[in-house]
Amino acid sequence: MFDTVQGLVLIAVWVVTFAVKGYAFVDCIRRPPQAFPAVGRQSKALWLIMTGLAAATGFFWGLTLTIFGIAGIVVALIYLFDVRTRIIDITSRRW
Repeated sequence: MFDTVQGLVLIAVWVVTFAVKGYAFVDCIRRPPQAFPAVGRQSKALWLIMTGLAAATGFFWGLTLTIFGIAGIVVALIYLFDVRTRIIDITSRRW
């Protein structure tokens, strides 16, 4: 029974982290490139690469709880809660 519960928890963690990483990547695509330097952050190209790699780690089930999966969710959360919020503040556009 424990294996079943553990498997369900891992599936739930994988789905949630994959959704967050994917959302961060898609949102990064939709933001204007001029906004990134305007808020004092790195270029859009760099954020696209980082969030894209983060989303790529979400495709693989086995990478969810490895150092790559955890680094990917950290990058996605930094983008969503720091960069994205600053860009929204200066552009006043909520997608």
